[in-house]
Amino acid sequence: MTKISKVSETETVQSGRRDFFKKSAAFSVSAMAAASVMAPVKIDASEHKKEGLKGDPAILEEQPWGTTFGYPVTHNLYGQPSPYEHNVTRRNTKLLSSGNWYASIAMCPIQDMNGIITPNGLFFSRSHGGTAEIDPNKHRLMIHGLVEKTLVLTMDELKRYPSVSRIHFIECPANGGPEWRNPQFPSIQFAKGMMSCAEWTGVYIKDILKDLGLKPNARWMLAEGADNSHMGRTVPIDKVLDDAMIVWAQNGEALRPEQGYPIRLLVPGWEGNLCVKWLCRLEFADEPYFAKEETAKYTALKKSGKAIQHFYANEVNSVITNPCPEKPWTDLKKGDIVEIEGLAWSGMGTIEGVDITFDGGKNWVEANLKGLVLPKAWTRFSFIYKWDGKPIILGSRARDDAGHIQPTVKHERDVMGVESVYHRNGIMTWEVTAKGEVNNVQVLS
Repeated sequence: MTKISKVSETETVQSGRRDFFKKSAAFSVSAMAAASVMAPVKIDASEHKKEGLKGDPAILEEQPWGTTFGYPVTHNLYGQPSPYEHNVTRRNTKLLSSGNWYASIAMCPIQDMNGIITPNGLFFSRSHGGTAEIDPNKHRLMIHGLVEKTLVLTMDELKRYPSVSRIHFIECPANGGPEWRNPQFPSIQFAKGMMSCAEWTGVYIKDILKDLGLKPNARWMLAEGADNSHMGRTVPIDKVLDDAMIVWAQNGEALRPEQGYPIRLLVPGWEGNLCVKWLCRLEFADEPYFAKEETAKYTALKKSGKAIQHFYANEVNSVITNPCPEKPWTDLKKGDIVEIEGLAWSGMGTIEGVDITFDGGKNWVEANLKGLVLPKAWTRFSFIYKWDGKPIILGSRARDDAGHIQPTVKHERDVMGVESVYHRNGIMTWEVTAKGEVNNVQVLS
């Protein structure tokens, strides 16, 4: 019997790659032999034509940066991004400001993020009276109220406590809030950029309380900032004794001023407004303080006309970051293979899975989770897709290990109506046209 060997398409591709590299290597060796050791290699375009290679000037011509010295190590002692990344910045809109840029927000370019850690220079920023510039040598943290011993700490004294580092996201509860009624922004950065994720270093508040002693009737903690707005929020004692932290470092460096330097409160998974910046005071009491930011603001108006108060955790959520309006598929050709990517997060636990729809929610397929999967942190998801040039209605639906599933827009509206501002986590949908353009749409059925 004659045995017939069938060469797979993969083997053919690999064989072709080997032949290409053999020819390229042989050509490179001969070219180098003829050149001076110190001189740049000039590739002969005619030789490339003989080998059937395309004449791309970017590879055929020596580039300026390959023939001159670069910057010395003394240049930019605090490193900066390449000037070619100048478009990757936080952005603002007057729609989300209070008449000036002091009480406003700068959105994170989540479409340009890689992995789950947001660089400090791109972390979204929210302030209520501008960014305070505080001298850490003059800053103090006072802890008082229903504790056995009142304590005032300098920054050096605070840092003597055993430190921990944890990766968590911070999300403004108004993230996506302008879109309760309908899509507002042809941009993922403005629609979902009120969030970021970082590694935080500091001390658990419960470890400090071991020294002070908490009185039995302490049920709430007021956190107050030292900036001119004196932001004040109260946190239930159960959360304080769980994972609430006072942090002084972000991604391995001191907090930046817009993130609350020298210290801020971190309440993992809960709304960003609770993570009081420029922290100067913690007071323990037996009831909430009903501060302005938890009465006049940061409450959710329901269809009945009543508002939900003291609800904190950011619900399970997700968004596809590629494609998006800033990252369309207009350069793809029919049959191209592309990776769909996105972010999922939950303030109630750990992301367990993410589904993707291509038809507006009629059918779903499961995506892959990528990289680190941590509680109360961004989680990357991915799906490899063959673009057929046909329009699709693309969305994602996340679920967490606490049993929560991201709702549809219709389900969310049925419960909350459209007059709210905060805690919107309905499924976000992109329309991808036959040309690869991406539009922000909502599926209401």
